[in-house]
Amino acid sequence: MKALLVGSGGREHAIAEALKRSNAEVYAFMSSNNPGIAKISEKAKIGNLADVSEIARFAKSVKPDFAVIGPEMPLFAGVADRLERMGISCVGPVKELAKLETSKCFTRMLLQNYGVPGSPYFKVFSYKDDIRHVGKFLDEVGDFVIKPDGLTGGKGVKLFGEHLKDKKEAVAYCRELFSKKENVVIEEKLEGEEFSLQCLVDGEHVVSTPAVQDHKRAFAGDKGPNTGGMGSYSFPNHILPFIKESDVKNAHAITEKVLAALREETGQLYKGVMYGGFMVTKNGIKLIEYNARFGDPEAMNIFPLLETDFAEICKDIANGTLSSSKVRFAKKATVCKYIVPEGYPEKAKLGKIELPETAAKTYYASVEQKEGGLYTKGSRAVAFVGIADSIEEAERIAEDACSRVKGNVYHRSDIGTKELIEKRISHMKTLRKLKSVIR
Repeated sequence: MKALLVGSGGREHAIAEALKRSNAEVYAFMSSNNPGIAKISEKAKIGNLADVSEIARFAKSVKPDFAVIGPEMPLFAGVADRLERMGISCVGPVKELAKLETSKCFTRMLLQNYGVPGSPYFKVFSYKDDIRHVGKFLDEVGDFVIKPDGLTGGKGVKLFGEHLKDKKEAVAYCRELFSKKENVVIEEKLEGEEFSLQCLVDGEHVVSTPAVQDHKRAFAGDKGPNTGGMGSYSFPNHILPFIKESDVKNAHAITEKVLAALREETGQLYKGVMYGGFMVTKNGIKLIEYNARFGDPEAMNIFPLLETDFAEICKDIANGTLSSSKVRFAKKATVCKYIVPEGYPEKAKLGKIELPETAAKTYYASVEQKEGGLYTKGSRAVAFVGIADSIEEAERIAEDACSRVKGNVYHRSDIGTKELIEKRISHMKTLRKLKSVIR
């Protein structure tokens, strides 16, 4: 089979590798020349991931059996719409359904209108609203989070007490967003532990992949600015030690209800990935957000464990024949750690890097192969994934690889460590105990 892959990050390198294991021919449309994807691909083209016509021309030339769309931007641009009209089935929703990720207001109102549980207390504000209404709701909600409606690359969300010190700063931030004609969601600030649940969907059936925890903060101890994700881990039983099996089942059930609501709302079938960012709180599972594609770095935790033919899964998604009994993952632990340029995410210092020989799986992201070697490009550069029977051994493999990279880079050494995971477990024990005391 021929597969068209759209995207050029670490996530797409992991997808390309899975397709290659399925003996599919990979044809990649990338925004930059990822050396890992280029090596796997039969043919690659460099272009703008939002250029629907250019991607369509490339697809017409290679005649793929299906397409896998990696990042959010081509979904927002309507790449899946054009390819579907050309008769090319996509693992990735059409633009209207991708609003699940591209519009936070749409998703919150969808859950509310169809009685889907999991939303925090919230209110949606249009940029045309009187700013005084914002102030009144801030008084009512208590500790809060302000989210611009559209895509912000993970950098637009601001939390009370962290990014916004008081109500005055919050109102000023909303006024700034309104001036850009940006709608806003204001939500209660939740306390708990987050996990990612990436689900494969064919319009009717939902199949969960192993639960993963991502780490957005740049520095160890969850300090520093937010990033696209510095690393992530998963456990051999596919559940994280600070959450319960019932938490994952509840998150899965929310995704099933949202899928049905989308079909009811739009009359269309959502096909691809529904990746929910969930939080376990003292009051149960809450939905932080949905993404309409695989996570980066979370994709790099699940794809190396996938024992099922991924090309066949893609066919099942297209045909509406997806079944959990057909999708299997190895019972292994994974720890993914990204190396990033010094100064990232604010002022990355670019330069040459040298990668070690390693037992970890290596996924290229924001790097460029030049005549003199491998160079960073300004974002997360290379991910190393340790895979083993225990989380301790998986972490050791990933850390060993990261620590031996030569160049002006850093990484979060605490991801997947016993100390960090014990901290998560202790936090949830305290919250659950608090719930029982309140009862």
